[in-house]
Amino acid sequence: MDFNTILQEIQEEIQKYFTKGKLANYIPMLTQANESDFAMSIITLDNEEHHIGCSDKKFSIQSISKVFTFTLALEYYSKELYKRVGHEPSGNPFNSLVQLEYESGTPRNPFINAGAIVTTDCLTSIYKNNAFDEILAFMKKVSHEENITYDEDIFISELGHGFHNFALINLMKSYQNIKNPIDDVIQTYFKQCSIMMNTKQLAHSMLFLANHGKDPFTKEQIINESKAKRINSLMLTCGHYDASGDFAYRVGLPGKSGVGGGIVAVVPKKMAICVYSPKLNVHGNSLIGTKALELFTTKTGLSIF
Repeated sequence: MDFNTILQEIQEEIQKYFTKGKLANYIPMLTQANESDFAMSIITLDNEEHHIGCSDKKFSIQSISKVFTFTLALEYYSKELYKRVGHEPSGNPFNSLVQLEYESGTPRNPFINAGAIVTTDCLTSIYKNNAFDEILAFMKKVSHEENITYDEDIFISELGHGFHNFALINLMKSYQNIKNPIDDVIQTYFKQCSIMMNTKQLAHSMLFLANHGKDPFTKEQIINESKAKRINSLMLTCGHYDASGDFAYRVGLPGKSGVGGGIVAVVPKKMAICVYSPKLNVHGNSLIGTKALELFTTKTGLSIF
């Protein structure tokens, strides 16, 4: 299959959508993104790479980080993790307080903000003051890239404007679903969202989930096959907040979005994909990124359905 030609076709066909969508404005630093940016990377399990656009340009991964913190927490806690965070779609916005209170401080899944804060709290219980360092080390390991860090300015911007996330963590603390000091957990959470990566690095970092939990290059079993299956299934059903059903309908791949404009996706047993375009749709997902992935699965037939 000629992926280079397909990527070029996608880049041409998405041009008409650049007038739509808007940058995330509730984190001031994210409004500084270039609205015309677009990148897409495909990396196969046999290390064939295809890239288009600004695939070397780093952006804040935001909620894509939730895939990796969930992986770490699931590896350590296994089924015990589900006592504190569920595995069902929320059907509500990613930062809903209403549902969280109705369900007594137990988030629906690890990919909404409340659920990711709980998994970060779980990791804080394991790693104590080194929680963020361990998360970052894991990101470096699965991406095979040592030159990864977080953006201090974005972190400070989130810390200064993340009132909704503070509300979520305080509510969960009141239900005893946060075990560690709130400031420690929320700072780790904001830092992980502020990690800077490009589409090449993110596509690399998702390959273990396309390969039954095993790194296709080092052959290390990052997480067992059963848990990898569960992570992929949650990406399919919960990876795009209350638009997850629409993403499954249009794209048909397990995927995870972030309000920084990135989306990662997995084609099981074949490849990992990352697309970046910072303008978002009404659900907080990359508008052009979603369209690009829809075009990709339509042109290649590489949907799981």
